Amino acid sequence: MVINLSKEHSLVSNWVSELRNVDVQNDRMRFRRNLERIAEVTAYEISKTMEWDEKEVQTPLGTANAKMLKAQPILATILRAGLGMHTGLLNYFDKGENAFISAYRKHKPDGSFDIQIEYMSCPEVDGKVIIISDPMIATGASLVKAIQFLKDEGEVKQIHVVCAIACTVGIEYVLRAEPKATIWCGDIDDELTAKGYIVPGLGDAGDLAFGSKMQS
Repeated sequence: MVINLSKEHSLVSNWVSELRNVDVQNDRMRFRRNLERIAEVTAYEISKTMEWDEKEVQTPLGTANAKMLKAQPILATILRAGLGMHTGLLNYFDKGENAFISAYRKHKPDGSFDIQIEYMSCPEVDGKVIIISDPMIATGASLVKAIQFLKDEGEVKQIHVVCAIACTVGIEYVLRAEPKATIWCGDIDDELTAKGYIVPGLGDAGDLAFGSKMQS
């Protein structure tokens, strides 16, 4: 399942347009906050799909029946670009467990690249709902590899993917590898360059959120 949140003409569309806008991009704090807000809205939508228990809560004047999440999800993200969206998810699933994965493109002289994963920190994943955030799904290769690393740790119950911009090629690649995953997108673009960049996209989300980096 793929959900494009911009199709609803909601505030998500405004935030995505600011993420794309080269003038607004100069404000790193606003860029990070817009990623965070898209993730917050997505967290709310994902919560509607989860299992709930009814519990009795004591108030100062009596008791009330309240619905509570049956189990907390694991919030996973790909360092470093995913940290902004991870914060938004954590703002809403504030009792959730957390997983962090380092995945990056290691470029070759011919312009191609491999996906390298050198670090992962995660809790027990058996029977858990995993919500993994990465602001851009371009080829989808790093996301699929990160999900596989998580699944190697145990039997995952459900996977939700949260991103700001996705390319149709990347979406198809992810769903071929993980057909039961649900992908939540701020918006979807159709074009992917030969070097694996989304067009029109928004540029390098990690650099825009946290500053440029040295390549080694």
